[in-house]
Amino acid sequence: MNFQLRSPWLPAGDQQQAIEKLTKGVVAKTPGQVLLGVTGSGKTFTIAQVIQKTQKPTLVIAPNKALAVQLYQEYKEFFPQNAVGFFVSYYDYYQPESYLPQTDTYIAKETNINEEIDKLRLRATSLLFSRKDVIIVASVSCIYNIGSPFEYGRNVVELKLGQKIETESLLYQLVSLHYARSRLSLERGTFRVRGAIIEVLPAYVDEILRISVDKGKVAGLQVRPLIGPPAGGAVVDRYLIYPAKHFLTDPQVVKEATRQIREDLKIRLAQLKKDGKLLEIQRLQQRTNYDLEMIAEVGYVNGIENYARYFDGRLPGEAPWTLIDYFRHVYKDNFLTVIDESHLTVPQTRGMYQGDLSRKKTLIDFGFRLPSCLDNRPLKFAEFLSKVPQVIYASATPDEWEIRKAAGAVAEQLIRPTGLVDPQILVRPAENQINDLVKEIVKRKKEHQRTLVTTLTKKTAEELARWLADPQNTGAEILVHFLHADVATLERSDILADLRAGKYDVVVGVNLLREGLDLPEVSLVAILDADQQGFLRSRTSLIQTMGRAARHISGQVILYAEKTSNAMSQAIREVERRRRVQLEFNRQHGITPRSIEKPIRDRIVEKNSKLSKIDLDSLTPGEKKKLLPQLRREMRQAAALLDFEKAAQIRDVIKKIGNEG
Repeated sequence: MNFQLRSPWLPAGDQQQAIEKLTKGVVAKTPGQVLLGVTGSGKTFTIAQVIQKTQKPTLVIAPNKALAVQLYQEYKEFFPQNAVGFFVSYYDYYQPESYLPQTDTYIAKETNINEEIDKLRLRATSLLFSRKDVIIVASVSCIYNIGSPFEYGRNVVELKLGQKIETESLLYQLVSLHYARSRLSLERGTFRVRGAIIEVLPAYVDEILRISVDKGKVAGLQVRPLIGPPAGGAVVDRYLIYPAKHFLTDPQVVKEATRQIREDLKIRLAQLKKDGKLLEIQRLQQRTNYDLEMIAEVGYVNGIENYARYFDGRLPGEAPWTLIDYFRHVYKDNFLTVIDESHLTVPQTRGMYQGDLSRKKTLIDFGFRLPSCLDNRPLKFAEFLSKVPQVIYASATPDEWEIRKAAGAVAEQLIRPTGLVDPQILVRPAENQINDLVKEIVKRKKEHQRTLVTTLTKKTAEELARWLADPQNTGAEILVHFLHADVATLERSDILADLRAGKYDVVVGVNLLREGLDLPEVSLVAILDADQQGFLRSRTSLIQTMGRAARHISGQVILYAEKTSNAMSQAIREVERRRRVQLEFNRQHGITPRSIEKPIRDRIVEKNSKLSKIDLDSLTPGEKKKLLPQLRREMRQAAALLDFEKAAQIRDVIKKIGNEG
C-alpha cells in the first residue's frame, strides 16, 4: 500500500515551497537537509507531505518520550490507512548497574519494564518486516542494541491454510520465539493448546490467533480481537507470527558463546593477577561463573545484555544491532530519517556512547564485569551517521553542525498559517529591572494576558515569585507561581494549565524551553540577566525562549541586560529577520494575523484519581498495601494511553510504599 495522507487542510504560508525543496532533495538522494521551521509553522505536516510525495519508509527520532508520543499521534492522524509504529525505551524505571569507588558502593541493575511500550516496540519491528508503508516514531533509544534483524527475520513463523504441519513442531517453533505455554488464560506472548486447537496471543498486537490442525494440516486460521465475544472473528488464509522478544539466539550459538566467555574470563583474570588485584579476581570469577550457570540452566540471567556480543556473533568493538539496522535489513538504503528538534536530539545522540562507556569502565576496572560488556552499548555518533542514508534535521533553531551537514540544503518555513509574526524585541537596562517588570506584568494583567519570566537559578525564581506575590512590594495584586526542575513533573503541567486559565498572571521559571510548551495567552516573555554567558542565555536558548511569545498577536520580549552580548545580538538579528519576512508575506497576501485559540487540556491527573488523594503519612502499612493493586492498575492504564508522565508519578508512589515495607 502507498502512503495516503489525510488532512482537512492544504499547505499554507510557505509550507509548499518547503515541501517542494525537501522532496526534490530526497528524490535526488541528498544525504542531509534542514527544515528550519519556526514554532507553530506546521513542520510535522510538511514532513508528512514529503513522506507522501517520496513514498519512503521513514524513521522519525524525537528527543524525549513526551514529544515522541505527540508525533506518533499526529502521524497516525495524517496516515490512518498506513502503518505508524512507536519505539521508545520500555523502562518505567531504570537504575543501571554501577559502582562508586569513593564509597565502595555497588548498585545492582533495577528495572521496571512497561508491558504496553514493549508491545509497541515489538509491533514496530513486525511492521518493518510486513509492510513498506511504514513510519516509526522513536526516541533516541533507537540507537541501543536490540538484537540481530537477521535472526529476527529468520524466526518468523508463517502459517497458511492447507499447509502441512505437525503440532509438536509448531509448539517448538513458538517456544523458540519466546512464547510461553499457558494452561489457563492467555496473556501477551503466550499460547495454549486445547485438543486440535492452538490459540496464540502475539506479543505485539491485541488479537488472538486460533489455529485448527487436522490430519497434519492447517485446517483453519481465525483472528479475533482480544476484547470481545469468543465466537466469530475474521477467517484468514495466511498469518505471520513474529518473535515475542527482539533478542533471539540459536542454541548452537549459546554453546559457542559460553566457550568464548570462559576464554575471555581466563584472559581477564590473568591481567588482574598481574596487576595484583586479588579482590577484583574474586569478584569477577564469582559473578561470571554464576552468570554462566544461570544461562546453562534457564537460558537467561539478569544482566545478560553484558554478554550480548557473544550471542550476536559480533567482533570486539563492532557496532551493535539497533532499530536502524532493521530498516537497513528490510529497505537497504531506501528509507528516510527525520531528526525532530535536532538542536536537542543530535547532541543527545552524540553524547550517549561516552556516558555509557564511563560507567562500564568503572565496573570493569573493579572486577564486576568482563571488558566485553562495553560492546552492549549505544551507537557511536559516527556509526549512527553511517547507517542513515538520508536525513532531514527539523528545528526552529538548528545548530551550525546541522547547517554544515546540509551543505546549503536548508528549507525555511517562517510563515505561520495564522499569520502570526515573531514577537517584538525590546532591550532594557538591568538597573531597576524588577520595577519595570512589575509595570509590564500589570499592563498584561489588565488585558487578560499572561507573562513568563526567566531567571538563571531556581533560588532566584522562587524568591522573585514570592516578591511579586506580595502587594506591599508591587502595589498590585499579582497572581504568580514559580516553575523549575524541582517541581514535580505533573505539577508543572498543572501550573501551566492554571496560567492559561487565569489562576496565575505570571510564571517565573529557569528553563521554559520544553518542547511542546504551547501557551497562546502569553503575550510577554521577560528574560532577566539576558547578557550572561552559558547555555540558558546562548543564541539557541534565547531564540527558543523568545518563541514562547509567538503565539499571541501582541507578543513582546524584553531582554534585561547591562550590555548586549554576542548571543543576544545573534538571537535578535535572527528573530528580526524572520519577523521582516513574516510581515512582508502578510502585506503581500493581505493576511490579518490572529492569535491562536486552543482549548486547555484536561489535567493529566484528574481530581477523582486515587493518586491525587494519597497522603502516605496518614496511612497505616496495611492500608498502603491494600492501595497497591489500584495504583498498579492506574499506572498500566496511564501507560496504555501513552501518558508516561502520569505512569512515572504513580510508579514513584508504588516504589515509595515498597521501600517503606
